[in-house]
Order: sequence, then structure tokens, then C-alpha cells
Amino acid sequence: MASPMNTSTSTTPAAAATNGKRVFSQGRRANKKQKSKRERNMKEGSSDDVLLLDIQALVKTRQETQTDTQEDPSSASPPLPEPGSEIDVEVLELSSTGDGLAVHPGSPPTHIYVVPFVAPGDVARVRVFRHVPADNYSVADFLSITTPSPLRDDSRIRCPYFASCSGCQFQMLDYPEQLRHKRRIVEKAFRNFSHLPPEMIPAVGDTIGSPLQYGYRTKLTPHFDGPPGSGGRRANKPRPTFTSVPNIGFNQKGRRLVLDIEDCPIGTDAVRLGMKRERARMQTEFTNYKSGATILLRETTKRYPKDGQADAEPPPTEIPDDAVRVETDHHVDIKTCVTDNKATTSEYIDSYIFTNPAGSFFQNNNSILPPFTDYIRQHILPPSPPSSSRPIKHLIDAYSGSGLFTITLSGLFASSTGIDIAADSIAYARKNAALNRIPESECTFMAADAPQLFRHVTSHPDETVVVIDPPRKGCDASFLRQLLRFGPRRVVYVSCNVHTQARDVGVLVRGEVGRDEAGGEVVEGQGNGAESEKGEAEDAPKKLTRYSIESIRGFDFFPQTGHVEGVAVLSRVDDP
Repeated sequence: MASPMNTSTSTTPAAAATNGKRVFSQGRRANKKQKSKRERNMKEGSSDDVLLLDIQALVKTRQETQTDTQEDPSSASPPLPEPGSEIDVEVLELSSTGDGLAVHPGSPPTHIYVVPFVAPGDVARVRVFRHVPADNYSVADFLSITTPSPLRDDSRIRCPYFASCSGCQFQMLDYPEQLRHKRRIVEKAFRNFSHLPPEMIPAVGDTIGSPLQYGYRTKLTPHFDGPPGSGGRRANKPRPTFTSVPNIGFNQKGRRLVLDIEDCPIGTDAVRLGMKRERARMQTEFTNYKSGATILLRETTKRYPKDGQADAEPPPTEIPDDAVRVETDHHVDIKTCVTDNKATTSEYIDSYIFTNPAGSFFQNNNSILPPFTDYIRQHILPPSPPSSSRPIKHLIDAYSGSGLFTITLSGLFASSTGIDIAADSIAYARKNAALNRIPESECTFMAADAPQLFRHVTSHPDETVVVIDPPRKGCDASFLRQLLRFGPRRVVYVSCNVHTQARDVGVLVRGEVGRDEAGGEVVEGQGNGAESEKGEAEDAPKKLTRYSIESIRGFDFFPQTGHVEGVAVLSRVDDP
């Protein structure tokens, strides 16, 4: 089993090299050629880029402070401690990745130490892992707290694997402080990645917290590695087999080493029971596995109404040991854990029901989905539309998946259209619309290839709002070109990566997209349906399509971690 807090990262440097590859890769940046403008605009937003920008900002601040205090910049800098050394560092701030940025009295004043599991104001004992002098920082492993910060309270920690498991970073922080930090993450994302002047970025709203700070994750995927020696097995040698139950859990922070984790307190009760059941199963079935595997744990809900409907199935009086009963004034929910990727799961958002394949993507914090979808509903339409403008009557839900926004927003519009490139997701979206008794005339779905997402849209741009919720990498240039070409009246951009979101929002506000990945020609801000690729008709009138940012706000879908979901509401600029 994994070690508890304060002893989890005491691995020696020599052992660290054999225990797995470190996740950190920033040290390789010094050997890479400078990225082109196109690459920066369309690919930036990785964890490495985010961390390095935070380090550079802190280094700049400390350099200015050093100049203000008239320290001699020409004086010889003290040498950095040898890798493997144990030192005490003072944590100055948290980066947007959740790591602490710290300084060491015996190191140059502008050299930063990147340390996990710490709070601003902590003095922490760390082991130096690697220096990256070209970028003025070092990576260090957390060992223990020498002097705790006023922000730190270790009695808040509910997990014995905290400070070892890579999943959580903030369990020692008060929840309001976590929300304040996540607001700063969103602010820095738009400052660093939107490439917009400050006056074009509105004040970021307070982060909306999750109703549940523990017991909220409806999906977990613990895993285990293959038998020792299976990774480099030669063809002429027999396949290694397990001689004992492998470690089943999640990776150690910074290393590809699986920790044996018995329980995860951020999982829902049903998921935690499923984890206990699967670990018990592996005690007898581990010899059936010849390689590593990932175990799916996904909550599913069956709802029984309590309003006396004649055709309603009554709730069961007894439930299995691995099921959870949740009772409200109006219904009884029986929650269980599914492990089959192809099984169909069900969950409810207010009165809406959504079904999905257990292994597919759906938001993993059900407790925040009601206030989240309500916020989108409250901001999808203009707060005070001009009397001369057309009313917005149509919704396009790009990256619609199984229909979360198309269905929950459909009551506001004459027509709602969900578009996704995955035919399986569209099939479930249509099923979910039928389950929620939404007529096909009001809510339609279509599967479309990425280059033709808007080709079959018949609504007028002035009467249309588009919701986009892309994967972490954000929107590609092709999609942004299509969106600007169509020119909807409003855009609501939802993202699990506020850094790529800020990059894409900057594109929409400027009304221009750089060259695509193949180097093809791109028309900047072209509207009214004109095509942009060479050889296609461009006889439609052209105009610049660009947007202003109406509001930006974060939502805390993953308490105790450094992740934050962003919602940006954009309005088309119609002035000449």
C-alpha cells in the first residue's frame, strides 16, 4: 500500500530513475527550436507552457525587487544544490498547474523551485530532483512541512494517499481559498494566452463552487501495470505472469509508478463500493491477466418516482450491498457502479435523464451540473437585446456529444441542433431527446465531419447562438474559420482547459485565424457564408466577423485538484 502523507516522496534519486519516468518535461524546452507564431497560436496551452509562464512572471517580479533593493546583479550567484539534496524552501505562490513555486535562501534569489502539495507561506522540506538553469527553475519532490502556512490545515485532508497520489493537490486548503485560486487561474489564462489587450478582457467572475467537495466523481479509472518484465519481453521468451496481486490505483505524482490505493474519497459512494468490489475480485482473478489494464468504475442511477404514478415501478425495499439508496421528497434513486465499457449508464440533471455508454465521455461531477446548466441557460440569450435586432430563435450545439446542452437548453429556442463528428454520440443524443420527450421538430442532431460542421445549418446567423464545448486541446483552426464564416450572434464557449479556451476566444475577438496545420490559405474573419479555401466560390459579400467578451467565469468541477472549467460568453460586434 502507498505511504501516508509526509513520507510518500522519500524515494532516493537512484530509485526514482528506476521507479518510472518523471512526468515533468520542461527541461527539454531549452533544446527545442523557437516555435513559429502559428504553432504558438494553435498549440499553446499545455501544462508545460502554463507552468513556465508562471515561473517567468515570478522571476521577473523578483528581478525587479532585486533591482529596487539595489542588490549588486554582478555578484556571483551561489551554486545550486546537488540533485538529491534535501533543502528547506519557502513557498511564494501556487502556479496554475497546482504546483507551488518556492525559493531557497542558499540559491540565487531569482531561481524558483517547483514543489507539489504545498500552500503559499509553507516552509517545506524537499528533495531536489532536477535543475533547469536555462529557465531559472528546479523540480523538487515534497518530503514534509517544516513550518505550515496559515492557509494550511492538514486536518482537512481525508485521504491517506494525499501527497503521494497524483490526483489531488489542495486537500489541505480551505474550500473558499481553492475557489479564489481557481479564479486566479482563469485570470492568468486570459492574460497569458488570449493575446488580447487588458481592456478587452472583462473582470473574471468568482468561481462557482461544487455542492460536493468530496464524494462527487461519478467515474474513476484505476489501473495496474503488467507483470514485471513484460514491457521489454523478447519474442523467444515466455510471457511473464503475475505471481501476486499487482498494485491497483493511480500514478504517483511525477512518476509512472502505480500506487496501490484502496479507496478514493472524491469518488461517489457507489463508485467507492465498486472500487472495493473490483479490488476483491482481483484477489482471485489476477492470474487471468497477462498485461496491465484499466478498470472502469462508472456510476449509474435508476430513479423511482414517489408521486404515486400508476405505471411507475415502486422502489425496492432491499438493495444489494454494493448499491446506494438516495431518497428525496419526489423520488428514490438507486445508484450502482458499472464496470463494462459498453454498458449503458443513466444519470439525472434535475428532471432530465441522460444515457451514455459507460466508457464514453460525460461530465464526472453530477452535483454541479444543475447549477452549471442553469448558468448557461441564464446567459445564453442577450441580457438586453436592441429593439432593432432580430430575436435569437436557434441554438447550435457544436461538439454536442450525447446532447447535454442541446437538450437542457431546448426549451428556450424554436429549434436546437446538436452537431458532433461521432455517430455513436449522435445516436445517444437522439435517444436522450426522446427519453426527455422533446419533439424532433424542436431538437435535432446530425453527425458531421469536422470540415463541414456548419455546412448544413439553415438558421440565420443573426437569430443563432452557438455553444461549443471542445476537448482539452481546444478548437482547431478549421473549426474557428467555420465559426467566424458563419458569424452567429452569440457564442458560449465551455472548456475544461481555460488556457486553450483563452487562446481560441482571443481568435474570435480579433476575428482572425492563422494558417492551418497544412499551411493552407485562411480568410480572416470572413462572414455571410463565403468560402475561404482556394478554388472555391467567394462571390458572397465579405465582412469582418469578430466578438467581444461579455463575461468569463470558472466552475469547480474537480474540488481538491488544480482543474477548473471555464465559461466565456461572447457577443458579435456589429459596429462598422
